Amino acid sequence: MKFFPMFLRMADRDVMIVGGGETAAQKARLMLKSEARITFVAPRLDDELQALVTEGRASHDRGPITPETFKGSALVFVGSGCPGLDASIHALVRVSGALVNVVDQPDLCEANTPSLVDRDPLVVAIGTEGAAPVLARQIKTHLEQVLEPKLGDLVALGGRLRSAAAQHVHKDKRRAFWRWVYADKPRQLHARGAEREAAELIKSAIQNGSAPDDAGQGQITVVSVGATDADLMTLRAVQRLQEADLIIAAEPAFASIFELARRDADRIVVGKDHGTAAWRLSDQRKAAFDECESGARVVWLVPSRDADRAAMGFDQAVETIPAVMS
Repeated sequence: MKFFPMFLRMADRDVMIVGGGETAAQKARLMLKSEARITFVAPRLDDELQALVTEGRASHDRGPITPETFKGSALVFVGSGCPGLDASIHALVRVSGALVNVVDQPDLCEANTPSLVDRDPLVVAIGTEGAAPVLARQIKTHLEQVLEPKLGDLVALGGRLRSAAAQHVHKDKRRAFWRWVYADKPRQLHARGAEREAAELIKSAIQNGSAPDDAGQGQITVVSVGATDADLMTLRAVQRLQEADLIIAAEPAFASIFELARRDADRIVVGKDHGTAAWRLSDQRKAAFDECESGARVVWLVPSRDADRAAMGFDQAVETIPAVMS
């Protein structure tokens, strides 16, 4: 990745927008969604930008433009409408040490603005490093249809209730609890407009100390791996990897699949240089069983030829699914 994706806290931080026309207005509309302090740097502003200044939602710096203009800024957008002037201003911003985005000149950008799906506080950012903005918009359109308009309100409610959940829901049950909130009845109720009923259901579950469907049992998913192509991975396999507390890879080559898993999931790679070279299938089974007994969700990546043998020998039901589409 040339650009590392990251969300930055913008409260009480300065964002400078060089330009006074429509290009500057487009960046202003984006930054107004944040809590940043916005300053327009231009001799004159169009009516829209002047109104923002008059309303106290932004400031106006008429110049002259020097490196001091941008000193201490978190981010600078340069969009005067003149490519040559913008390139010159870019050099001044670099002297100041601020991150800069020069509109329509990707080679001069240290920061890019992704395409956003905004369900504040839930925000999905889609970036292509400037290589395929049309594709980014297509993905945005798809996600706009998938994520219900009021999902952000449910996320905000969950945020307000996190302290209460931390008090009443044991840490071993919290992941299952929040999975239930965002994938089960609370979300379904909230999506169809029954916000109060959804909130009452969540609060009741918090007082009871767990999700209603949480029996305190772990789960083992044996994923039959015939290929490791991420673009062919089945949806169910990806879902299980995202839910897993522990992932066991029976072969070192399967470690590439970890890219699709939760970053904080525990991982065991069987094979040379991993301290598990002598592990047989029975050793892997024991590791999976022990974690499952403690209530963990385990994904066990095994070669297709061993999938049936891996699923044998467990007292509890074990789910076996393919890694990739056939």
